[in-house]
Amino acid sequence: MSSGSQPIQVRESSAAAVQGHSPAWGMQALYERNKRNQAHQASIAGTRVNWIRGNRYYYEALIRLLRFLVEPGKRVLNIRCQTGFLLEALRPRRGVGVDISAEMASVAQASSPGFEYHTAFPEDFRPTEKFDYILFSDIGDTVDVQKALLALEPACERHTRLLIYTYNHLWQPLVSLAERLRLKVPQTEQNWLSEQDIRGLLELSGYEWLKTYQITLFPKYIPLLSELINRLVAKLPLINRLCLTQVLVARPVEPVRHRSSVSVSVIIPCKDERGNIEDAVTRMPPLGRGTEIIFCDDKSTDGTADEIQRMQRAHPELDIKLVPGPGICKSKNVWTGFRAATGDVLMILDADLTVIPEELPYFLQTLTSGHAEFVNGSRLVYPVPRAAMKSANMFGNKFFSLVFSYLLRQPIKDTLCGTKVLWRSDWNRIEPMLDTWGIADRWGDYELLFGAAKLNLKIVDQPVHYLERIYGTTKMTKVFKNGIIMLRMCWHGFKKLRVQY
Repeated sequence: MSSGSQPIQVRESSAAAVQGHSPAWGMQALYERNKRNQAHQASIAGTRVNWIRGNRYYYEALIRLLRFLVEPGKRVLNIRCQTGFLLEALRPRRGVGVDISAEMASVAQASSPGFEYHTAFPEDFRPTEKFDYILFSDIGDTVDVQKALLALEPACERHTRLLIYTYNHLWQPLVSLAERLRLKVPQTEQNWLSEQDIRGLLELSGYEWLKTYQITLFPKYIPLLSELINRLVAKLPLINRLCLTQVLVARPVEPVRHRSSVSVSVIIPCKDERGNIEDAVTRMPPLGRGTEIIFCDDKSTDGTADEIQRMQRAHPELDIKLVPGPGICKSKNVWTGFRAATGDVLMILDADLTVIPEELPYFLQTLTSGHAEFVNGSRLVYPVPRAAMKSANMFGNKFFSLVFSYLLRQPIKDTLCGTKVLWRSDWNRIEPMLDTWGIADRWGDYELLFGAAKLNLKIVDQPVHYLERIYGTTKMTKVFKNGIIMLRMCWHGFKKLRVQY
């Protein structure tokens, strides 16, 4: 077991040294609170496992949520790891635990020996490597939360997610009562920070809050009743604000990247779009340091592939590729293009050009500025020509935007706009989730949004102008049938994104 940085030693004041009982003040007071917390953790190290076993139902629910949030096989840093049971549950490829007590770290080393452990106060630990996930298990007795958050900056990459697990401050009286009744492990003086307090500290420390997950309205197990309350009732709007446990998810504030530093692949799925190919090529603006245009021809019968090849010959200065699609549905066609892409950034542009290529630089700017990790086109901001979108489609889009805003825990205005932009590295993490949602997605929009939400990517709507199609006919027919399919997808998304944990 190795040791992290040692706490800053503060010299005891002369008055305190003489009198022996004068209260500490200044930095000495903070240091002494840390030492009291350390001594307390040392005193309960031998029995902490028993407390966890005695509240197995509560901790199983917590583990279920954390497994929902953390991909297996990743690099995980667990601040305040205690016995290492949460680190063990997350099944990381590389796991590092930090606790304030050497005795507690020894228990963790014995019970979960596959990981590396350090002894240090959160404020003083200095990570020397990068992690995919950082789990801060308990900020309740962390003396200087802001300093502890600032110290984690060297452990973060663009995709790193910081998870802060804490109690809802509204439960303070009941938690204190449970400690007196010996239903909960006793704790030292707690911070009892509200969600807003923590979000403020995150912002001050260089992080952006993304979401808050609430669980456990009833922390003890009663057959049927506990599951009914915690799996369903606790997930309802407003009621979820009363849950005992909250896990805040944040990301490090991303530095701005210049657009010229990234390469871009524009994936254009097409089926019988011959008349739009030339415009798609000639109107494509330069994007990043290089633009790769990938046409995915999904077994067209109108000569679309021939027209793409003509554009390749006519514009040898452009990087134009023709990729044969599987001829199954749009989503499978798009995935074929994604897998063939080589750019840092992936863009989808529908071949009907109802979303104009000239506005693609807006998407790249939103992504590289750090404002988003997944940019979702929204056609419902600017006026939409009547012939461009039928009334039934417009109503359906607005309805599903409300449903998706609830499912994804963030506002989504237009779920079915074909123009979506993301980092290829994030697509590589979404790809294993394809076809795991319980129903096939013919269009691909839902699987991309579900996957981005599951990874807690920052999703931002990008307004676009939506125009009438000039050539060909829309593929979005059978509005009622498609609406039923989308409702079923929402139901499966609800089960996976809201009920599963």
